[in-house]
Amino acid sequence: MKKVILSGAVIAILGLASCKNETKKETETATIEASNKMAMTNLSFGVRGNCGMCKKTIENAVNNVEGVTSANWNVDKKKIDVSFDETKTDLMSIHNAIAASGYDTEKVLGDKEAYKNLPGCCQYDHEMKMNQ
Repeated sequence: MKKVILSGAVIAILGLASCKNETKKETETATIEASNKMAMTNLSFGVRGNCGMCKKTIENAVNNVEGVTSANWNVDKKKIDVSFDETKTDLMSIHNAIAASGYDTEKVLGDKEAYKNLPGCCQYDHEMKMNQ
């Protein structure tokens, strides 16, 4: 009798485990299909700044824009690489977010009050070259 109960339990566990794997595969497929429908855009443009603190502030400003998936500002080249979902945001929203944090971009000048509140090391030369 114990063998019959044990055999039944093993069969039930195997049946549930196989159902669990099928459900997981369906979920993964749905996630891949949804991500393929996003209209991802990758762009680079110039942003003035000086140091690692600038990098953190600029990247945080960009990452707080809805639809942005990644942002990486290069201190030496004075440029940012941004990936975003163009169905949720646009390029000017990203430029405006950076400008609001006090930094000049190729298209928008930084907010003067925000610039004044930047640490001394982050107060960059407004004539410096960008996107080198």
